[in-house]
Order: sequence, then C-alpha cells, then structure tokens
Amino acid sequence: MKLDVNALGTFYRMAREGAGLAAGRLTHMLGVETQVGVTKLNFMRGQEIQRDFEDSTEKVGVRVKLTGGIEGYSVVVFDRENALRIVETLLAEADPDSGVDADLGEVDAFDEMTESAATEVGHIMNSGFIDGWADVLETVIDVSTPEFVEGQTAEPFFGDIDEAPADDDLALLFQSRIETVGTEVGFSHYLFPKRESMSKLLERLRTSGGIEYDKLDGFDRMAERGAEEVAKTATTLTGIDTSIDIRRLNFVSLEAIPEQVADEKLVGVAFEFDGMPSGYLLFLFDEESAHEIVDAMVPMEVDEDGFGEMGTSAIKELGNIMASGFLDGWANVLDTTIDHSTPEFIHDIGAAAVDPVIIQLGENQDFAFVFDTVVMADGREFDCEVYAIPDESDLERALNNLDVDRIEEAPTTAEFQEVDNA
Repeated sequence: MKLDVNALGTFYRMAREGAGLAAGRLTHMLGVETQVGVTKLNFMRGQEIQRDFEDSTEKVGVRVKLTGGIEGYSVVVFDRENALRIVETLLAEADPDSGVDADLGEVDAFDEMTESAATEVGHIMNSGFIDGWADVLETVIDVSTPEFVEGQTAEPFFGDIDEAPADDDLALLFQSRIETVGTEVGFSHYLFPKRESMSKLLERLRTSGGIEYDKLDGFDRMAERGAEEVAKTATTLTGIDTSIDIRRLNFVSLEAIPEQVADEKLVGVAFEFDGMPSGYLLFLFDEESAHEIVDAMVPMEVDEDGFGEMGTSAIKELGNIMASGFLDGWANVLDTTIDHSTPEFIHDIGAAAVDPVIIQLGENQDFAFVFDTVVMADGREFDCEVYAIPDESDLERALNNLDVDRIEEAPTTAEFQEVDNA
C-alpha cells in the first residue's frame, strides 16, 4: 500500500468537510451553535488508542459499519456526562413539557429513552461525517443501523473490530472534534477503514510514486528512537530523570497548526534543518514548564516574570540537545546528513509562536507531518509540543530510500552544535 501527500490531502479535506456537515446538523438538531475543533489524520498504534480511554471516565459511543466507497467502521465517542448533556438538550427541545432537567448527569445508567436519543445524536453525527466523505470522493457510502456502546476502556468500542490496529500496528485514523459554543460538550470521532478499501482509495488518489506504508511505519519508529536519545541527553543536562513520549504522528494542513497551539504565552526554540530531509523543528513549552526547566538547569535564582540571558540560554541549550537527538538519529538511520541552525528563542502568545515557520513553509506546501509529543521529567509533566515539519518532497525521497532494517541497528547518539548565545 502506497500513499502520497495528495492522497492524504484528499483524506484531510474529507475529514474537514465531514466535520463541517456534522457540526451543522448538531446545530440544527439542538438549536445550539457549534464549531469544528481540531481535525487530524492520525497515524496511531493500537496501544495509543487504548491510552485515549485510560482516564477512567465513563464513555458512550455510537458506531456504524460502512460499505461501498469506504469499508470499515465509523465511531463517535462522548464522555458520558457530555452525552447526557446533549440528550437533555435534545429531549427538552423535542418536548418542553417533558420534565427533562439538568439531573440527567446524575443518572447511573441510560434508560430506553436516553439511550435512544443518544443513538440518534451519534447516528446523525456519523452520517454528517460520512456524507462529507462521499461528497469529496464523489461516491456512495452505505451505513448500517447504528449501535450504542458504553464502557470505560477501548475494548467495548473497538475490541471486536477487525480493522482496529493491534497494540504495535500503525493505522491511519481520522479524528475530529466538534464543540458547542460556550459549553464543554464535545466528542471524538474515529474511522477504522479496511486496509483493502484504503489501499484502493490511495491508488486512485495518488499523483506521485508515493511512499510505501511500511516506510512510514519505519519513520514513526525512527522518531521514537530519536526521542529516546533526547531523553538521555536531557537527563544528563538537567540532572533529573527525563523521558519523551511520542504519542502519534499527525498529518494536518499548515493552516490548522496554529489552531492547535494553546492560546497562552509559550516559550520555546525553533530550528531550520537542511539535508535529506530539510524542514523546520520547533519545541514549545508553556511558561510554567519552561521555568521548571530553567530552575533545574541554572544554579541560581532567575527573573520570575521573564527569562533573562541565563534563562534564555538554558532553554536554547536544551532545545539544541533535543534537536540534535531527533535529527542526528534520523540522519543515522537514513544514512544521510542533516544539519540544523542555531536555536532561535521564542516567547510569544499561541499561534504567533509558530506563524513565522508556517508562513515560510506555506510558500511550497499545504500540509505537514507533525509529532504530538509530551516531555516527562522527574514525575512532572512538562507540556512540550514538538513540531517536526519536513519538506514534503524531501521526506518522500528520504523515506523511499529508507532501509527499515537499519532502524534498530543504526546509532542515534547525537553530536551537539555549540549554542550561540549572542
């Protein structure tokens, strides 16, 4: 199975179109304004999907089987409290004298009425997504009778779906979120396509030679190895145990990246890298995490409100080590050379922190592969977003030359450039 940026771009447009239709139908059904949240194409392993359900929150979902233009399963998943809140609104709209009130959230189980209402909501959401996909693909997608599911783990939702990936398998999933304006009600959407169905679609949509799917799997594992090296070197530098966890590889439009960045003051470093592949690399921390890093690295008190020369130097030094860990590991596995610039310090609000890179990349490409990464240090969670954004044409050439057997064999030890603190 091969894929390329054009095919993935079509899938992304499908996801956005479907989310827009689903949001519109939810608005019409509930009389409450909605908006589309983040839409992603995720390359996720089975264990990562299971981890999404490990917060001990009771969840409910509605799933349907698809045949025709896409084969597989479409699943809408709500936190139980959010599902009941939507059901409450729906039933009150349908019959203002029904006596339905805000106490639904205290109910221990769905009864026949609330389960039926939740199933209707989930089915309308699924249908919105699916109709959007059919519009983009100019095809027909048939939908089965909706099935109501509830539980606290991934098992009841996906355990009996053959298309769901095994623990260590990499699968391409659609994931979207729609939010009702002014409330916390939202849900996640998953599509599990059959591999044969996805392969046929990719073959029809590709406009280039494409990338073998196992090479992208290798790229994901290659990044994991680079992350392990980053953890080792960061531990050495800060003196505290540090690990880095790559949760998933996302494919998104460049214009969507600023939407994903937290709307708060961020601190980080940016790099341009050159070689095979070339591109940009950003590490972004919230201010609290950045101060914790500085406290660990600088043996004296620094400015609480800002970072000053020493704090800035510490963040740049850590960023330099992290960048070297990522990129030198890639270069060793790809048997190529990747050089990166000296770190550029960032301290800005949300999207403004990434806009300069997005503008430069946008001159030549519309989409990007992005790693969703969390940095853990000494039992504390450092909220660190890592954006590794290769040039798409370079990435395709590099991955086609990738020897997947080298991934476990090639060294990932980084060689660090000296940080210019001028």
